[in-house]
Amino acid sequence: MLSVTGVTPYDTSHACRPEPLQGGALWRRTLRIPMRDGIRLAADLYSASPEPEAEATALPVLLERTPYGRRAQRGSDQDRSDAPVPQPEDIARHFTEARYHVVRQDCRGRGDSEGTFVKYLGEGPDGADTIAWLRNQPWCDGRVVMTGVSYSAHVQAAAAAEGATGLAAMFQDSGGFSSAYDAGMRMGGAFELKQVTWAVRHAVQSPEAAADPVLSEALRRVDLAGWFGAMPWRPGCTPLRHLSAYEDFLLEQWRQDTFGDYYRNPAIYGRGFYERFPDAPSLHMGSWYDPYVRSTIENFTALRELKSASSYLVMGPWTHGHRCERYAGDVDFGPRATLDGNLAPSYLEFRRRWFDRALGREGSEGSEGIEGSDVNAGNPGSRSPGSRSPGSPESEDLPAVQYFLMGGGDGRRDAAGRMRHGGVWRTDTQWPPASTAPVALYLRVPGTTDDALTVAPPTAAVASVTYDFDPRHPVPTMGGQVTSGEPVMTGGAYDQNAPDARVYGAREPYLPLDSRPDVISLSTAPLERDVVLAGPVSARLYISTTAPDTDFTIKLIDVHPPNADYPHGFAMNLTDGIVRCRFHRSFERPELLTPNEVYRIEVTAPDTANRFAAGHRIRLDVSSSNFPRFDVNTNTGEPEAAARRTAVAVNTVHMDAERPSHLRVWLEGGADALA
Repeated sequence: MLSVTGVTPYDTSHACRPEPLQGGALWRRTLRIPMRDGIRLAADLYSASPEPEAEATALPVLLERTPYGRRAQRGSDQDRSDAPVPQPEDIARHFTEARYHVVRQDCRGRGDSEGTFVKYLGEGPDGADTIAWLRNQPWCDGRVVMTGVSYSAHVQAAAAAEGATGLAAMFQDSGGFSSAYDAGMRMGGAFELKQVTWAVRHAVQSPEAAADPVLSEALRRVDLAGWFGAMPWRPGCTPLRHLSAYEDFLLEQWRQDTFGDYYRNPAIYGRGFYERFPDAPSLHMGSWYDPYVRSTIENFTALRELKSASSYLVMGPWTHGHRCERYAGDVDFGPRATLDGNLAPSYLEFRRRWFDRALGREGSEGSEGIEGSDVNAGNPGSRSPGSRSPGSPESEDLPAVQYFLMGGGDGRRDAAGRMRHGGVWRTDTQWPPASTAPVALYLRVPGTTDDALTVAPPTAAVASVTYDFDPRHPVPTMGGQVTSGEPVMTGGAYDQNAPDARVYGAREPYLPLDSRPDVISLSTAPLERDVVLAGPVSARLYISTTAPDTDFTIKLIDVHPPNADYPHGFAMNLTDGIVRCRFHRSFERPELLTPNEVYRIEVTAPDTANRFAAGHRIRLDVSSSNFPRFDVNTNTGEPEAAARRTAVAVNTVHMDAERPSHLRVWLEGGADALA
């Protein structure tokens, strides 16, 4: 486990003298909040007066817990696309003026908090203890609302899984684990290497590095791209070898490849503890190019079904936490894409409105709804009044689901050099949208027909595609649901036809990814009319291999036809997934494959929403690697974290009548959409 000890420069009292900010319009006091084991965590209380105890009435408390410094400015706090990122005190003042108290807390062992930082795994009890302490203060009315982005969303789910009494609402933005094994730490059994880039980046900012100039300089000079070429790493042979706490934690994560007790910790396994979650309103915000799509949607769906309080889902076309940007990667989604100016005037205002609704506060403003939305007929966007508990915000006009449907643009290049893909906001009462239904698109051998992806089941007695998968030359990652991956990978939408020097592992002359012999690329015929896809994405593949273990990957792509700006078209990635075949029966009990035996596997990718315009193609790429997003299977049957050798696997995907490999997507209008 990652163990980093925090520093404690404050005195031993529970609260320090109030400090005026912004000309006395805001006051800040440092709190020392005791935990059950005696450790005290540093927090700042922001209020509209120097002595909140003197206020006539107690107020709700907005709580944000972070490992990144409670007074640090963060890009993920962006409020409006046309304004600078606000400072913590600017954010606090917005809410104190709306009659809230705001508490921002350093996680254990981070910033000024005492104790030892253990990434993810220790956040549940600390969150519950913090809530219990806050609600007993005279200035708190007994209601604590948790809010925050990324790690600050993970800690919300962790506290909820402890059954935290007094947790009155949650606003989880870009995080909150339903199962870290399925999204965030692993996917399909493969290790998400953003955990590696995160560890190296934050090692540079660790207390140990701050106290040791030599260590700090060594970490700053790490050639991370070079180290990625030396994977898998071994103890003492990593860029973190001089900082054992980080190295040990990272390698332990890597070694934990089966779904066992490590991943059943409530802090990273909300799915196993939903019954403990308080029956309180929750809003789950995510983006189509974020690693936590699956967690965001599962948390929303599960709590909506299990609790009487309302749950809400907001999904935009952004990368991790970038709700005020209209683009992701090399694709522009138009002026409607941002949260600010569309769902609300600003992110702060969006949150403030929702907090007021969630708490049923008198005088709260009603939502004006979505500006410029494309609401489906027959989907009013909210359940009838009275279908939820009294005071539930959903009893008003707030839609249960707000999602951005990508697509509809002209496909040309804008002034910033990005492809105009466009899109609109939609609302619904559920996810997947009520107007969609699952459709199977069957794989056919490419080159034998113009539609290698079709609703017609295969009739051939024998059909398959075979390729060599060499772990020494993996398929490079080009965008996707990636965060914290720099400098080796970046999230978003990119032209899969045009890798360049920005793509780790791409080589001159930078040919399209589907030109690789280890990529099977299957497309529909050009679409005769627009096709709307919104919902889960998965593939059932019938496979065989010469190896005792190997991987299979899928990638869903919207293929724009050629135009003057993109003479070869633009192959825009939407979502991708992976499965490690030794987990073909169970993620708890791996089982090696029998060479050349046929197996049925399921490869799941995060949900997405996209309009495939007339003339476009729906494309599925199947391969066996996606590096550096995921670690690479060695094909030897050895766990990746311990392997030193690799082998070439001869992998086959079967596509015949008895083994009908197919892609499963949710289309508006069901199979009729492609009739």
